[in-house]
Amino acid sequence: MSFKTITPAPTRLNRCELAVPGSSTKLFEKAAKSAADVIFLDLEDAVAPDDKPQARKNIVQALHDIDWGRKTMSVRINGLDTHYMYRDVIEVVEGAGDKLDLIMVPKVGTAADIYAVDMLLTQIETAKGLRKRIGIEAIIETALGMQNIHEIAAASPRLESLHFGVADYSASTRARTTSIGGPNPLYGVLTDKDGDKPREFFWGDMWHYAIARMVVAARANGLRPIDGPFGDFADAEGYKAQANRAAILGCEGKWAIHPSQIPLANEVYTPPESEVAKARRILDAMKQAQAEGKGAVALDGKLIDIASIRQAEGIVKQAELIAQGS
Repeated sequence: MSFKTITPAPTRLNRCELAVPGSSTKLFEKAAKSAADVIFLDLEDAVAPDDKPQARKNIVQALHDIDWGRKTMSVRINGLDTHYMYRDVIEVVEGAGDKLDLIMVPKVGTAADIYAVDMLLTQIETAKGLRKRIGIEAIIETALGMQNIHEIAAASPRLESLHFGVADYSASTRARTTSIGGPNPLYGVLTDKDGDKPREFFWGDMWHYAIARMVVAARANGLRPIDGPFGDFADAEGYKAQANRAAILGCEGKWAIHPSQIPLANEVYTPPESEVAKARRILDAMKQAQAEGKGAVALDGKLIDIASIRQAEGIVKQAELIAQGS
């Protein structure tokens, strides 16, 4: 291992992150009673410009008046390139900072964007005497943000997670797609010619590079990598497929833009009982091996070693966290 020590972000269950427009107060109670681990009350894309001032008031009141249980509460502010952003931070944090866990920053392009929000949060917390430090979630959804993702991920000790904003990323990179988070039938490979045999076409994942790079940047800095939205909320199987491939790459959770997607995300990002049981067996086997002075041991015909311990510990820790939250 490197001599550099990675400080992990605060431990939070982040399997499903539910988006709720700050202007739609009728949805607040339903969101609070949902099974989502994290809720972000939105002041950005889901709120019309004329409705943003009232949406801020709605969010402050909701954070005080509604019982959100043990959910992690976040607010997505408007971008730093808008004149709404500073009022978002000031009004929400001064009004309900003690009820807030995270601020979500959209379209992060450089490390300086995170520094600016960190500075503003620090001043407000100091002025208001807030004891709990508010964390930051950063959405990577532009070509600039992806170019600078490693610097962004190391920009502030407040940072807790990186999110892939696929829709705006598509627009920023001018990708030839109009879907949000789904595959594209033109992105694939054709098998070579083999006489008169029909050639096969295999679809590819056009978002693989972006998500894999985000996962590396997040994990290298102790952050949670979270996959973003899937636009077709009527396609449960499509959502699960995209969530599974992000989970395999290392993501800890995925957004839900509709209540029907909440159980899907929770299912995908909850380790199966069989997987947890196997992880516990690995830890028991390695504990016995170490007691016998061995660095590796066979289990079910497969080699397990110190790296296996770290993998198993991650699965068991996730299972315990889920059990605590249920």
